[in-house]
Amino acid sequence: MKEINYRKDYKNIYLPGKKPCIIDLPLLNYVTVEFEGDPNREEFSELIEALYSFSYTVKMSYKSERIPENYYKYTVFPLEGEWDVLNKSVGNKDKNNFKAKMMMRQPDFLNEELFDYFLKIVKNKKCDNKFVEKLKFEFIDEGLCCQIMHIGIYDEEYKSFEVMDDFCLKNDFFRIDKRHKEIYISDPRRTEVSKLKTVLRYKIAKKDAL
Repeated sequence: MKEINYRKDYKNIYLPGKKPCIIDLPLLNYVTVEFEGDPNREEFSELIEALYSFSYTVKMSYKSERIPENYYKYTVFPLEGEWDVLNKSVGNKDKNNFKAKMMMRQPDFLNEELFDYFLKIVKNKKCDNKFVEKLKFEFIDEGLCCQIMHIGIYDEEYKSFEVMDDFCLKNDFFRIDKRHKEIYISDPRRTEVSKLKTVLRYKIAKKDAL
């Protein structure tokens, strides 16, 4: 079996164009961890490290003593975040008011039993990382969404959201959830900020579906 690469095999999910589009997402499995406050804090990097450590442990499990049933080779999926605010009256003006569920999609062969098994391995390797203990295995159904590829700095994402809102209005869709998803296609440590690629997505419904 060929190696699964999300950039090629799931292009519609992870590489939309710079114009808004509609996507209906299936139920997918993730490893998640929750966070509150300013993502510029140092501990946010520790959270991301926990997610990547787990994800690469699963990817490299074909070299371990316990190779998962139905294992296949694949490219590790990108980091994602579902963003919201703690206090609605404050909104997103203060980054300390942010809350997020950070996550990384996992291969189809990962189940609850294997999650527990690999989590123990990661705990032994990263015993000083407090976020490893907080990792969870979840199935997430985003359903019908509007999404776009945002190019540039994170603080200007509002411009892409305005384009998405206008697209939905013209096509008789409306947003049903104030939370939004961000998928980080670019590595901010290695990419010029003006060229950062981030998928922006939020849940929608068709007006005539009510």
